[in-house]
Amino acid sequence: MRFDVFTLFPQMFQGPLTESIIKRAVERGIIQIHIHNIRDWATDKHKTTDDYPYGGGPGMVMKPEPIFLAVEEVLGKSPEERGDTPIILMSASGRRFEQKLAEKLSQKKRLALICGHYEGVDERVREHLATMELSIGDYVLSGGELPAMVVIDAVARLVPGVIDEESKKEESFTSGLLEYPQYTRPAEFRDMKVPDILLSGNHQAIASWRLEQALKRTQQVRPDLAAKWVQAHRAKQKEEDC
Repeated sequence: MRFDVFTLFPQMFQGPLTESIIKRAVERGIIQIHIHNIRDWATDKHKTTDDYPYGGGPGMVMKPEPIFLAVEEVLGKSPEERGDTPIILMSASGRRFEQKLAEKLSQKKRLALICGHYEGVDERVREHLATMELSIGDYVLSGGELPAMVVIDAVARLVPGVIDEESKKEESFTSGLLEYPQYTRPAEFRDMKVPDILLSGNHQAIASWRLEQALKRTQQVRPDLAAKWVQAHRAKQKEEDC
């Protein structure tokens, strides 16, 4: 899978995307990450990529020309050339990025991410270039670089071969619940003991305990998710009983 990132600050991506799981996936050729400096497509000698907003107001707005030129050169000028590659604008006003969308995007061969900055980007980028607008939460950041890294990490780890397939099945949000508590050696640390059930070797009992704990944790932290899970679980049982 290939990621193309369009940004004014390419150096921001050097640390997070060159360590751990992502680094190994790149080294093994499972994913490719290409960072493109939008300034390289600026049309004046000063490499200007932002300007004052029409109508007045604070801050600066990213100009459309460099962004359009960058995306068109890398992905192609026409929709036919770009194929089904999502062109994602990272923006606080976008759709909230969630696990199910990460799973859907991980099935693509290529993703393009545009990182907004300053007061945002010219509306023509949103209306006529981007095919999707994403936010990672209900808060405002300095730019789209950190959100783009979050999307890359969340999507890349779902690409087959990046991590163990079994690990994905029991992660938070994948099942609809937050993940159950995890323990490892030693069995006792500073008088804090691992629950006896996990040492019992009874896999059926352990599975039941984990589900119970996952539901409990979700009800405490994300009651909205717990309610959805309970509703879906009851509907499934009712369907099986018919």
